[in-house]
Amino acid sequence: MVRLISVIFLSILSVGCARNSEQGQQYLDGKLLNELNTVAEVNSELALAETTDFVAQTDLVVQRSPSMAANFAPLYQEIKHWLAQGGELSELSGTALQIAQLQGADGFGNVLMTGYFSPVIEMRHQPDEVYQYPVYGKPNCQSDCPTRAEIYWGALDGQGLELGYSASPLDNFMMEVQGSGFVHFGDNDQMQYFAYAGKNNHAYTSIGRVLIERGEVAREAMSLEAIHQWAAKQDEAAVFELMENNASFVFFQPTDVLDVLGSAGIPLVADASVAADRSLLPLGSVLLVEVPQLDARGVWTGAHELRLMVVLDTGGAVKGNHLDLYHGMGNEAGVKAGHYKHFGRVWQLSMP
Repeated sequence: MVRLISVIFLSILSVGCARNSEQGQQYLDGKLLNELNTVAEVNSELALAETTDFVAQTDLVVQRSPSMAANFAPLYQEIKHWLAQGGELSELSGTALQIAQLQGADGFGNVLMTGYFSPVIEMRHQPDEVYQYPVYGKPNCQSDCPTRAEIYWGALDGQGLELGYSASPLDNFMMEVQGSGFVHFGDNDQMQYFAYAGKNNHAYTSIGRVLIERGEVAREAMSLEAIHQWAAKQDEAAVFELMENNASFVFFQPTDVLDVLGSAGIPLVADASVAADRSLLPLGSVLLVEVPQLDARGVWTGAHELRLMVVLDTGGAVKGNHLDLYHGMGNEAGVKAGHYKHFGRVWQLSMP
């Protein structure tokens, strides 16, 4: 997958669903017995948000993937017909659509939602005193690939795998966590997309969790921004030591096509695509998602927004009743994505 490992892949922090409402839990639906539960209606009180992004996303699926179009075009058309009639939830029962609610992490419908994005990193083709931290293409290894620490200590030196050099090893690490990213080479003003090319097949460890366990960052304050703030106060050796706790390492493939592709090979539209567990929700699936709304500090505002989204990505940390929401490209999207570790209700729409 080219994500963002999942992008994506791969939230910085994995959290459980405690019995409280500070992160968007609603507890409205009683105990749900299965991961997917057939229901007669979507019992949300919210009106559907703007659907232009969703329509654009489904159009890209049909245009780019004949196989997915064969499986999902009738579903997309039925949903578009419903939208053309007003998109009222009360009218879903008059369509051919089937509805299934996700069980949620707690069994009461509260689905964990994290976020990912496409970073933009400033790089150079050759190292200098500032831009000295390499990003690598995939080496010729299978089960015997070096660990992150071994790579940092020179295991890939001399193989010609360096794709470019950044000014921040943590920026490189965060692009790995996202699974892909945009790169701007300042030496020739070239923009490229570094797509996911594979990983070293060592276990993934959340550095956010490491910082929490060490008492460096409070659990409730953990985010991408919090990790960057911690790193800014450390020397280089401390930052590398933290990152080496995660033995997993992601390799990239540069491309001049500036689409952000999910593991389905479809360009992703911000706020209309998600990464999910494909064993539960196949790529191409359509979801109605009550997305928790956060303020600038990452605190839940007490509101949700009902959005249509398409499952177009996967991720090593995205299992079961957990969605990773794609927020777009750049720093603003990164800050927004980094705050997400909240909950909302989710319904799958499908055809018989």
